[in-house]
Amino acid sequence: MDIQNIRNQFPILSRKVNNKPLIYLDNSATTQKPQSVIDAVSNYYTQINSNVHRGVHQLSQLATDAFEEARKSVQEFINAKEHHEVIITKGTTESINMLAWSFGEAFIKEGDEILVSEMEHHANIVPWQMLCERKKAKLKVIAVDENGVLKMQEFANLLNSNTKIVSIAHISNTLGTINPIKEIIDKAHKLGALVHIDGAQAVAHTALDMQELDVDFYSFSAHKMYGPMGIGIFYGKEQLLNKMPPYQYGGEMIDQVSFTKTTFNELPYKFEAGTPNVGGMLGLQAAIKFLSDIGLDQIKTYEDELLNYATLELQKIEGFRMIGNSPHKASVLSFLLDEIHPFDAGTILDQLGIAVRTGNHCAQPIMDKMGIPGTIRASLAIYNTTEEIDALILGIKKTQQMFL
Repeated sequence: MDIQNIRNQFPILSRKVNNKPLIYLDNSATTQKPQSVIDAVSNYYTQINSNVHRGVHQLSQLATDAFEEARKSVQEFINAKEHHEVIITKGTTESINMLAWSFGEAFIKEGDEILVSEMEHHANIVPWQMLCERKKAKLKVIAVDENGVLKMQEFANLLNSNTKIVSIAHISNTLGTINPIKEIIDKAHKLGALVHIDGAQAVAHTALDMQELDVDFYSFSAHKMYGPMGIGIFYGKEQLLNKMPPYQYGGEMIDQVSFTKTTFNELPYKFEAGTPNVGGMLGLQAAIKFLSDIGLDQIKTYEDELLNYATLELQKIEGFRMIGNSPHKASVLSFLLDEIHPFDAGTILDQLGIAVRTGNHCAQPIMDKMGIPGTIRASLAIYNTTEEIDALILGIKKTQQMFL
Protein backbone atom coordinates (compact mmCIF):
# COMPACT_ATOMS: atom_id res chain seq x y z
CA MET A 1 0.00 0.00 0.00
CA ASP A 2 1.00 3.59 -0.61
CA ILE A 3 0.86 4.80 3.00
CA GLN A 4 1.94 8.31 2.07
CA ASN A 5 -1.00 8.58 -0.32
CA ILE A 6 -3.30 7.44 2.49
CA ARG A 7 -1.77 9.96 4.88
CA ASN A 8 -2.28 12.74 2.35
CA GLN A 9 -6.03 12.15 2.58
CA PHE A 10 -6.02 13.27 6.25
CA PRO A 11 -5.64 17.08 6.53
CA ILE A 12 -4.93 17.04 10.27
CA LEU A 13 -1.83 14.88 9.86
CA SER A 14 0.01 17.78 8.25
CA ARG A 15 -0.35 20.06 11.27
CA LYS A 16 2.09 20.62 14.11
CA VAL A 17 1.57 20.26 17.85
CA ASN A 18 3.88 22.16 20.19
CA ASN A 19 5.92 23.08 17.11
CA LYS A 20 6.49 19.40 16.34
CA PRO A 21 4.98 17.33 13.51
CA LEU A 22 1.89 15.58 14.83
CA ILE A 23 2.36 11.88 15.56
CA TYR A 24 -1.15 10.67 16.29
CA LEU A 25 -1.23 7.42 18.28
CA ASP A 26 -4.60 7.74 20.01
CA ASN A 27 -6.69 5.90 17.46
CA SER A 28 -8.50 3.67 19.95
CA ALA A 29 -10.06 6.82 21.39
CA THR A 30 -10.94 8.24 17.99
CA THR A 31 -9.48 8.08 14.49
CA GLN A 32 -8.76 11.08 12.32
CA LYS A 33 -10.99 11.80 9.31
CA PRO A 34 -10.07 11.65 5.64
CA GLN A 35 -11.08 14.53 3.38
CA SER A 36 -13.74 12.35 1.75
CA VAL A 37 -15.57 12.03 5.08
CA ILE A 38 -15.25 15.73 5.81
CA ASP A 39 -16.57 16.51 2.32
CA ALA A 40 -19.54 14.14 2.71
CA VAL A 41 -20.66 15.87 5.91
CA SER A 42 -20.05 19.32 4.44
CA ASN A 43 -21.90 18.47 1.23
CA TYR A 44 -24.97 17.40 3.19
CA TYR A 45 -25.16 20.70 5.05
CA THR A 46 -24.41 22.84 2.01
CA GLN A 47 -26.49 20.99 -0.60
CA ILE A 48 -29.34 18.86 0.80
CA ASN A 49 -29.76 19.77 4.48
CA SER A 50 -33.30 18.78 5.43
CA ASN A 51 -35.12 16.52 7.83
CA VAL A 52 -35.75 13.03 6.52
CA HIS A 53 -38.78 10.75 6.00
CA ARG A 54 -41.53 13.31 6.56
CA GLY A 55 -41.05 15.94 3.87
CA VAL A 56 -42.62 16.17 0.43
CA HIS A 57 -40.24 18.84 -0.83
CA GLN A 58 -37.23 17.95 -2.93
CA LEU A 59 -34.51 18.53 -0.33
CA SER A 60 -36.25 16.23 2.13
CA GLN A 61 -36.63 13.54 -0.51
CA LEU A 62 -32.95 13.84 -1.48
CA ALA A 63 -31.86 13.70 2.16
CA THR A 64 -34.10 10.70 2.83
CA ASP A 65 -32.79 8.80 -0.19
CA ALA A 66 -29.17 9.53 0.79
CA PHE A 67 -29.80 8.56 4.40
CA GLU A 68 -31.39 5.22 3.53
CA GLU A 69 -28.70 4.46 0.93
CA ALA A 70 -26.15 5.00 3.70
CA ARG A 71 -28.01 2.47 5.82
CA LYS A 72 -27.75 -0.03 2.97
CA SER A 73 -24.01 0.69 2.75
CA VAL A 74 -23.71 -0.34 6.40
CA GLN A 75 -25.77 -3.46 5.74
CA GLU A 76 -23.40 -4.48 2.96
CA PHE A 77 -20.31 -3.57 4.99
CA ILE A 78 -21.26 -5.89 7.86
CA ASN A 79 -23.22 -8.37 5.70
CA ALA A 80 -26.45 -8.08 7.65
CA LYS A 81 -29.29 -10.09 6.14
CA GLU A 82 -31.76 -7.19 6.11
CA HIS A 83 -31.27 -3.42 5.94
CA HIS A 84 -33.83 -2.93 8.72
CA GLU A 85 -31.56 -4.89 11.08
CA VAL A 86 -29.27 -1.83 10.99
CA ILE A 87 -30.34 0.58 13.75
CA ILE A 88 -28.77 4.03 13.81
CA THR A 89 -27.63 5.33 17.20
CA LYS A 90 -25.25 7.94 18.61
CA GLY A 91 -22.52 5.34 19.07
CA THR A 92 -21.54 2.13 20.80
CA THR A 93 -22.41 3.42 24.27
CA GLU A 94 -25.96 4.30 23.29
CA SER A 95 -26.28 1.01 21.42
CA ILE A 96 -25.36 -1.01 24.51
CA ASN A 97 -27.62 1.06 26.75
CA MET A 98 -30.47 0.57 24.29
CA LEU A 99 -29.87 -3.17 24.21
CA ALA A 100 -29.59 -3.52 27.98
CA TRP A 101 -32.83 -1.60 28.53
CA SER A 102 -34.90 -2.97 25.67
CA PHE A 103 -33.65 -6.55 25.79
CA GLY A 104 -33.90 -6.43 29.55
CA GLU A 105 -37.54 -5.40 29.48
CA ALA A 106 -38.42 -8.18 27.05
CA PHE A 107 -36.28 -11.08 28.23
CA ILE A 108 -34.69 -10.67 31.69
CA LYS A 109 -36.35 -11.77 34.92
CA GLU A 110 -35.25 -12.37 38.50
CA GLY A 111 -32.48 -14.96 38.78
CA ASP A 112 -31.36 -14.74 35.16
CA GLU A 113 -27.64 -14.37 34.49
CA ILE A 114 -25.66 -12.03 32.23
CA LEU A 115 -22.00 -12.65 31.37
CA VAL A 116 -19.35 -10.01 30.71
CA SER A 117 -15.56 -10.20 30.98
CA GLU A 118 -12.97 -8.49 33.17
CA MET A 119 -11.55 -6.60 30.18
CA GLU A 120 -14.74 -4.74 29.26
CA HIS A 121 -15.08 -1.00 28.73
CA HIS A 122 -17.31 0.64 31.34
CA ALA A 123 -19.98 1.06 28.64
CA ASN A 124 -20.23 -2.73 28.47
CA ILE A 125 -20.37 -3.16 32.24
CA VAL A 126 -22.51 -0.45 33.82
CA PRO A 127 -25.67 -0.83 31.64
CA TRP A 128 -25.75 -4.54 32.52
CA GLN A 129 -25.18 -3.79 36.20
CA MET A 130 -28.13 -1.40 36.18
CA LEU A 131 -30.28 -3.98 34.39
CA CYS A 132 -29.40 -6.59 37.01
CA GLU A 133 -30.36 -4.16 39.77
CA ARG A 134 -33.72 -3.43 38.12
CA LYS A 135 -34.56 -7.05 37.41
CA LYS A 136 -32.78 -8.77 40.32
CA ALA A 137 -30.65 -10.66 37.83
CA LYS A 138 -27.01 -11.69 38.33
CA LEU A 139 -23.93 -10.31 36.57
CA LYS A 140 -21.23 -12.96 36.15
CA VAL A 141 -17.67 -12.05 35.14
CA ILE A 142 -15.34 -14.10 32.93
CA ALA A 143 -11.76 -13.86 34.19
CA VAL A 144 -8.73 -12.81 32.15
CA ASP A 145 -5.26 -14.28 32.68
CA GLU A 146 -2.02 -12.36 33.28
CA ASN A 147 -1.45 -11.96 29.52
CA GLY A 148 -4.87 -10.45 28.95
CA VAL A 149 -6.36 -13.61 27.45
CA LEU A 150 -9.92 -14.63 28.22
CA LYS A 151 -10.13 -17.83 30.28
CA MET A 152 -12.31 -19.82 27.93
CA GLN A 153 -12.67 -22.79 30.26
CA GLU A 154 -14.03 -20.47 32.92
CA PHE A 155 -16.41 -19.02 30.35
CA ALA A 156 -17.65 -22.52 29.57
CA ASN A 157 -18.07 -23.22 33.29
CA LEU A 158 -20.10 -20.05 33.84
CA LEU A 159 -22.49 -20.78 30.99
CA ASN A 160 -25.68 -22.48 32.12
CA SER A 161 -29.42 -22.57 31.48
CA ASN A 162 -29.86 -19.31 33.43
CA THR A 163 -27.50 -17.40 31.10
CA LYS A 164 -29.61 -15.12 28.96
CA ILE A 165 -26.97 -12.99 27.24
CA VAL A 166 -23.20 -12.77 26.90
CA SER A 167 -21.86 -9.28 26.14
CA ILE A 168 -18.18 -9.08 25.32
CA ALA A 169 -15.66 -6.97 23.44
CA HIS A 170 -14.49 -8.14 20.05
CA ILE A 171 -11.16 -6.41 20.74
CA SER A 172 -10.10 -4.97 24.11
CA ASN A 173 -9.54 -1.21 24.03
CA THR A 174 -6.96 -1.54 26.82
CA LEU A 175 -5.11 -4.79 26.09
CA GLY A 176 -5.56 -5.16 22.35
CA THR A 177 -6.72 -8.75 22.88
CA ILE A 178 -8.76 -10.19 20.02
CA ASN A 179 -11.37 -12.40 21.62
CA PRO A 180 -12.49 -15.67 19.96
CA ILE A 181 -15.97 -14.34 19.36
CA LYS A 182 -17.09 -17.08 16.96
CA GLU A 183 -16.29 -19.71 19.58
CA ILE A 184 -18.06 -17.63 22.23
CA ILE A 185 -21.15 -17.26 20.05
CA ASP A 186 -21.31 -20.95 19.22
CA LYS A 187 -20.91 -22.08 22.84
CA ALA A 188 -23.48 -19.59 24.10
CA HIS A 189 -26.02 -20.59 21.46
CA LYS A 190 -25.70 -24.27 22.39
CA LEU A 191 -27.05 -23.40 25.84
CA GLY A 192 -29.71 -21.05 24.52
CA ALA A 193 -27.96 -17.79 25.45
CA LEU A 194 -27.78 -14.80 23.12
CA VAL A 195 -24.60 -12.85 22.38
CA HIS A 196 -23.83 -9.16 21.97
CA ILE A 197 -20.42 -8.08 20.69
CA ASP A 198 -18.95 -4.64 21.42
CA GLY A 199 -17.19 -4.02 18.12
CA ALA A 200 -16.00 -0.46 18.74
CA GLN A 201 -12.33 -1.44 18.55
CA ALA A 202 -12.73 -4.02 15.79
CA VAL A 203 -14.65 -2.27 13.04
CA ALA A 204 -11.67 -0.42 11.54
CA HIS A 205 -9.27 -3.34 11.83
CA THR A 206 -11.03 -6.49 10.64
CA ALA A 207 -13.74 -7.48 8.18
CA LEU A 208 -17.16 -8.17 9.71
CA ASP A 209 -19.83 -10.64 8.61
CA MET A 210 -22.92 -10.78 10.79
CA GLN A 211 -24.38 -13.80 9.02
CA GLU A 212 -21.20 -15.86 9.17
CA LEU A 213 -20.70 -15.01 12.85
CA ASP A 214 -24.37 -15.74 13.56
CA VAL A 215 -24.13 -13.05 16.26
CA ASP A 216 -27.39 -11.81 17.77
CA PHE A 217 -26.34 -8.20 18.38
CA TYR A 218 -23.29 -6.13 17.37
CA SER A 219 -22.46 -2.49 18.13
CA PHE A 220 -19.89 -0.01 16.82
CA SER A 221 -19.14 3.70 16.43
CA ALA A 222 -18.33 5.67 13.29
CA HIS A 223 -15.67 7.83 14.90
CA LYS A 224 -13.41 4.84 15.55
CA MET A 225 -13.47 3.89 11.85
CA TYR A 226 -12.54 7.26 10.30
CA GLY A 227 -16.12 8.56 10.39
CA PRO A 228 -17.78 11.42 12.29
CA MET A 229 -18.52 11.55 15.99
CA GLY A 230 -22.08 11.20 17.23
CA ILE A 231 -23.15 8.36 14.95
CA GLY A 232 -23.08 4.62 15.51
CA ILE A 233 -24.69 1.35 14.54
CA PHE A 234 -26.58 -1.27 16.49
CA TYR A 235 -27.17 -4.49 14.58
CA GLY A 236 -29.71 -7.03 15.77
CA LYS A 237 -31.39 -10.07 14.28
CA GLU A 238 -34.83 -9.19 12.96
CA GLN A 239 -36.77 -11.73 15.02
CA LEU A 240 -35.19 -10.46 18.24
CA LEU A 241 -35.66 -6.78 17.43
CA ASN A 242 -39.33 -7.40 16.74
CA LYS A 243 -39.75 -8.80 20.27
CA MET A 244 -37.99 -5.88 21.98
CA PRO A 245 -39.83 -2.71 23.03
CA PRO A 246 -38.65 0.74 21.90
CA TYR A 247 -35.89 2.38 23.92
CA GLN A 248 -37.07 5.98 23.48
CA TYR A 249 -40.38 7.54 22.49
CA GLY A 250 -41.23 10.48 20.24
CA GLY A 251 -41.26 11.25 16.57
CA GLU A 252 -40.57 8.76 13.78
CA MET A 253 -40.79 5.67 15.98
CA ILE A 254 -44.59 5.75 16.17
CA ASP A 255 -47.30 4.31 13.93
CA GLN A 256 -50.46 5.85 15.42
CA VAL A 257 -50.85 8.14 18.44
CA SER A 258 -53.95 9.02 20.39
CA PHE A 259 -54.49 10.01 24.00
CA THR A 260 -55.71 6.52 24.75
CA LYS A 261 -53.22 4.36 22.85
CA THR A 262 -49.99 4.52 20.83
CA THR A 263 -48.71 1.94 18.38
CA PHE A 264 -45.12 1.76 17.18
CA ASN A 265 -43.44 1.88 13.79
CA GLU A 266 -41.83 -1.06 12.01
CA LEU A 267 -38.11 -1.80 11.99
CA PRO A 268 -35.72 -0.03 11.95
CA TYR A 269 -37.66 3.12 12.86
CA LYS A 270 -39.11 1.65 16.06
CA PHE A 271 -35.68 2.22 17.65
CA GLU A 272 -34.89 5.58 16.00
CA ALA A 273 -36.88 8.20 17.90
CA GLY A 274 -36.33 11.82 16.90
CA THR A 275 -34.37 13.52 14.16
CA PRO A 276 -31.38 11.39 13.13
CA ASN A 277 -27.84 12.56 12.48
CA VAL A 278 -28.17 12.56 8.70
CA GLY A 279 -24.87 14.32 8.04
CA GLY A 280 -23.09 11.90 10.34
CA MET A 281 -24.65 8.95 8.56
CA LEU A 282 -23.40 10.22 5.20
CA GLY A 283 -19.98 10.67 6.78
CA LEU A 284 -20.13 7.06 7.97
CA GLN A 285 -20.97 5.96 4.43
CA ALA A 286 -17.89 7.81 3.17
CA ALA A 287 -15.77 6.16 5.88
CA ILE A 288 -17.03 2.75 4.78
CA LYS A 289 -16.01 3.57 1.21
CA PHE A 290 -12.57 4.70 2.43
CA LEU A 291 -12.05 1.40 4.26
CA SER A 292 -13.49 -0.70 1.45
CA ASP A 293 -11.35 0.98 -1.20
CA ILE A 294 -8.20 0.01 0.72
CA GLY A 295 -9.57 -3.36 1.83
CA LEU A 296 -9.94 -4.59 5.40
CA ASP A 297 -7.65 -7.56 4.75
CA GLN A 298 -4.91 -5.27 3.50
CA ILE A 299 -5.44 -2.93 6.45
CA LYS A 300 -5.17 -5.81 8.91
CA THR A 301 -1.99 -7.10 7.27
CA TYR A 302 -0.31 -3.70 7.39
CA GLU A 303 -1.40 -2.92 10.93
CA ASP A 304 -0.22 -6.35 12.13
CA GLU A 305 3.20 -5.65 10.63
CA LEU A 306 3.26 -2.26 12.34
CA LEU A 307 2.18 -3.77 15.66
CA ASN A 308 4.83 -6.50 15.46
CA TYR A 309 7.52 -3.94 14.67
CA ALA A 310 6.44 -1.68 17.52
CA THR A 311 6.21 -4.56 20.00
CA LEU A 312 9.67 -5.84 19.15
CA GLU A 313 11.35 -2.42 19.30
CA LEU A 314 9.55 -1.14 22.39
CA GLN A 315 10.45 -4.22 24.42
CA LYS A 316 14.13 -3.43 23.88
CA ILE A 317 13.70 -0.35 26.10
CA GLU A 318 14.93 -0.87 29.64
CA GLY A 319 12.10 -0.34 32.12
CA PHE A 320 9.39 -0.89 29.52
CA ARG A 321 6.53 -3.16 30.59
CA MET A 322 3.82 -4.23 28.15
CA ILE A 323 0.32 -4.65 29.59
CA GLY A 324 -1.51 -7.20 27.47
CA ASN A 325 0.51 -9.93 25.81
CA SER A 326 -2.13 -12.00 24.10
CA PRO A 327 -0.84 -13.95 21.08
CA HIS A 328 -3.88 -12.59 19.24
CA LYS A 329 -3.75 -8.81 19.36
CA ALA A 330 -4.90 -5.83 17.35
CA SER A 331 -3.25 -2.43 17.12
CA VAL A 332 -2.98 -1.50 20.81
CA LEU A 333 0.24 -1.02 22.77
CA SER A 334 -0.58 -0.51 26.43
CA PHE A 335 2.47 -0.11 28.66
CA LEU A 336 4.21 1.31 31.72
CA LEU A 337 7.66 2.90 32.06
CA ASP A 338 9.67 2.19 35.21
CA GLU A 339 7.96 4.04 38.06
CA ILE A 340 6.87 6.96 35.86
CA HIS A 341 3.18 7.78 36.23
CA PRO A 342 1.34 7.38 32.92
CA PHE A 343 -0.04 10.93 33.11
CA ASP A 344 3.46 12.38 33.46
CA ALA A 345 4.76 10.31 30.56
CA GLY A 346 1.84 11.30 28.35
CA THR A 347 2.36 14.98 29.12
CA ILE A 348 6.01 14.86 28.13
CA LEU A 349 5.27 12.91 24.95
CA ASP A 350 2.70 15.56 24.03
CA GLN A 351 5.41 18.22 24.22
CA LEU A 352 7.18 16.19 21.54
CA GLY A 353 4.08 16.18 19.33
CA ILE A 354 3.20 12.57 20.16
CA ALA A 355 -0.46 11.99 21.03
CA VAL A 356 -1.06 8.95 23.26
CA ARG A 357 -3.80 8.17 25.78
CA THR A 358 -3.14 7.71 29.50
CA GLY A 359 -5.26 6.49 32.41
CA ASN A 360 -7.55 3.51 32.91
CA HIS A 361 -9.16 3.87 29.45
CA CYS A 362 -12.65 3.41 30.92
CA ALA A 363 -11.65 -0.10 31.95
CA GLN A 364 -11.00 0.30 35.65
CA PRO A 365 -11.79 -3.30 36.68
CA ILE A 366 -8.96 -4.80 34.60
CA MET A 367 -6.55 -2.14 35.92
CA ASP A 368 -7.56 -2.93 39.49
CA LYS A 369 -7.01 -6.64 38.86
CA MET A 370 -3.51 -5.96 37.56
CA GLY A 371 -2.76 -3.64 40.46
CA ILE A 372 -1.87 -0.63 38.32
CA PRO A 373 -3.29 2.92 38.19
CA GLY A 374 -3.53 2.90 34.42
CA THR A 375 -1.31 2.68 31.37
CA ILE A 376 0.17 4.66 28.54
CA ARG A 377 -1.63 3.54 25.39
CA ALA A 378 -0.34 3.99 21.85
CA SER A 379 -2.95 2.74 19.39
CA LEU A 380 -2.29 2.37 15.68
CA ALA A 381 -4.20 3.08 12.48
CA ILE A 382 -3.70 2.65 8.76
CA TYR A 383 -1.94 6.02 8.44
CA ASN A 384 0.74 5.33 11.06
CA THR A 385 4.28 4.41 10.06
CA THR A 386 7.40 2.72 11.40
CA GLU A 387 9.04 6.16 11.44
CA GLU A 388 6.38 7.29 13.91
CA ILE A 389 7.07 4.24 16.06
CA ASP A 390 10.75 5.17 16.03
CA ALA A 391 9.80 8.69 17.13
CA LEU A 392 7.70 7.23 19.97
CA ILE A 393 10.67 5.14 21.11
CA LEU A 394 12.91 8.21 21.09
CA GLY A 395 10.24 10.12 23.00
CA ILE A 396 10.00 7.37 25.62
CA LYS A 397 13.77 7.44 26.14
CA LYS A 398 13.71 11.22 26.54
CA THR A 399 10.89 10.84 29.05
CA GLN A 400 12.87 8.31 31.04
CA GLN A 401 15.92 10.58 31.07
CA MET A 402 13.89 13.35 32.65
CA PHE A 403 12.95 11.10 35.58
CA LEU A 404 16.31 9.39 36.16
